[in-house]
Amino acid sequence: MQIDFHHGATYCIARLAGFSHPEASIVAHCAQYVDDATNGGLIRFKDGISLFLRVSSAHKMLDYRNFEELANHRVWIPFHFLPGNGGLPAGQDPDGPDPTNLLVNKIICRPNSHVAQDMVRECIQRKYRPYALHRLGIVMHVYADTWAHQGFVGINHPVNKATRLLDDQGRPDEQKQKHIEEYFEKSFVEQMVNTVSNRAMSKIMPLGHGAVLSYPDRPFLKWGYTNGLGIKVERDNPKDFLEAAEWMYRWMYRYRVSNPDASVPELAPMDKTHIDRMFRTITDTDKKKRHQKWLDSIRSGEFSFGPANPTYISKGKGSWKCEALGNDCENDSENEKYSYQASFLDSNWKLFHDALNAHRFFVIHELLPKYGLCEA
Repeated sequence: MQIDFHHGATYCIARLAGFSHPEASIVAHCAQYVDDATNGGLIRFKDGISLFLRVSSAHKMLDYRNFEELANHRVWIPFHFLPGNGGLPAGQDPDGPDPTNLLVNKIICRPNSHVAQDMVRECIQRKYRPYALHRLGIVMHVYADTWAHQGFVGINHPVNKATRLLDDQGRPDEQKQKHIEEYFEKSFVEQMVNTVSNRAMSKIMPLGHGAVLSYPDRPFLKWGYTNGLGIKVERDNPKDFLEAAEWMYRWMYRYRVSNPDASVPELAPMDKTHIDRMFRTITDTDKKKRHQKWLDSIRSGEFSFGPANPTYISKGKGSWKCEALGNDCENDSENEKYSYQASFLDSNWKLFHDALNAHRFFVIHELLPKYGLCEA
């Protein structure tokens, strides 16, 4: 999913679940910032004593051809392609779709899986943490992506291959196929096949849903493809995105009342209809234009919570990072040192990175091992 959902829709869902404007703004900002936090490493301060280790939750430009194996396991798996264990609970192993490879079947992303629900439950149970709202935003990003990224894995693997793209009528979509071939410079890849070993070739297979570019992330698309296992897949993004929104509403309501098992009132029909309409009718390929239309709708008071003015600045002046570090910091420098202020400890940017650390540790070291997975 992209900024129109992760920021715009997430803000709306949080407000509909009962969060205040400031709370929903934090949740939505963090949900989107997962895609924008591409820099990791130490932050040094001029006092010569203070240090802060920030965490990267995305690769620059979301390059689906990323070849760094460890980076895939530490970034793509916990933040973008949460393994689904075949939709089964812990202690059970899936049979398919590839009966010869159990681990691949376990790490394929599945919508609203038991793994995903366990992740949200743990977030609610640790609501007392100082970075709790920031963690909720991160979790909502990962949770929503289980719908958009279903059927793909967050590593370089043949299951991610996609051929025979189809349009919304189930017919061959030559335009999309040509677009993809141009993106991956097909002739260059074919030349590489002749000059590298099979083992090396596995390193340049598309990562995640890279073989279909951003099609899984666009709310309005209905499309299809044949995956790397030869299975024909049909996708209805508007339907999937609405289902994701409804489930996010349930879990955010439960978070707000501090009970992962709480009964949740139905999403108001007016709001549900409006969300569905926006997914289906905002058809700009430019994600920023779609995002702006969500913000316009919110500011116009078209949801039951009334008019509001959420904003999002990923970097530069006015961003969380610059507020925390006290400068405009458009670009990072490894040798740069910042003036330390006591307010840094309570800054949204610092709390976001604390939450990233906590989330990644839980997913990799506690959650996935419960499902028999060792991912870094």
